[in-house]
Amino acid sequence: PRYFREIIVQMDQIGVGSLMIIVLTGAFTGGILALNTAPTLKTFGATAQMGQLVMTSLVREMGPVLASLMLAGRVGSAIAAELGSMVVSEQVDAMRALGTDPIKKLVWPRLLALMVLTPTLTLVADMVGAVGGWAVASTLMNVPSSVYINSAKNGLSYSDITGGLVKPLAFGFLIAVVSCRAGFR
Repeated sequence: PRYFREIIVQMDQIGVGSLMIIVLTGAFTGGILALNTAPTLKTFGATAQMGQLVMTSLVREMGPVLASLMLAGRVGSAIAAELGSMVVSEQVDAMRALGTDPIKKLVWPRLLALMVLTPTLTLVADMVGAVGGWAVASTLMNVPSSVYINSAKNGLSYSDITGGLVKPLAFGFLIAVVSCRAGFR
């Protein structure tokens, strides 16, 4: 059997439940990147490149890593605890006795949900981080909005975006596998 309902439930718990922490992490990361790099860029007269710096850093590395870390901390530990509790209370043994495969029922929905939602939440973190960087650059550093936005657009390539979405796919797989294995142990 296929457990589509379980996949939807896991997507709701993982995605909607993690949205606020991902938004906060992304916004503050973009703002902090702009704030910390502004003095150096001012020294070289390159404040017009702030959008490119923020977006390139966010999309290539910071967005995927920080979103995955937040998911590993919040979701990974919850998965391990939930499955561990089911093992201790012998619910997994009862599933096997009733002819249900615990891997199909418990692991696959979590694995698929994390592999779909980790790149999605990373994209959200990148977009919110861009707005956070823009807010800091335009208000505190007096960089015109049009300059920041043009710099951000010109600084990204399709390979950056593709790489920034493939990494979280792998991270989501690893979070699910490690968490499920720890829970079953």
